Amino acid sequence: MKIVQQIVNKKINNLTPKELLSYSKQYNVFITPEQAHTLVNVIKQKPVNIYNESERRYLIKQIAQVTDRETAKKVNELFQKLM
Repeated sequence: MKIVQQIVNKKINNLTPKELLSYSKQYNVFITPEQAHTLVNVIKQKPVNIYNESERRYLIKQIAQVTDRETAKKVNELFQKLM
């Protein structure tokens, strides 16, 4: 299981806006291209382990600060689906 977690975390920490948009469509979590760029910038500031609840919460709070609560909820939902 650890290998799968490492792969998912590596993918999330190295996302491009285009990939994020693709995942959002695949999992029916709507985000705009502008939001994707902003989100990727926030994610790349500090690598995160989305399987660690406190790290994931901290990232979601950062996302809410630079976007809005609704977008942060959508990203959290997307992370849940990716896990």
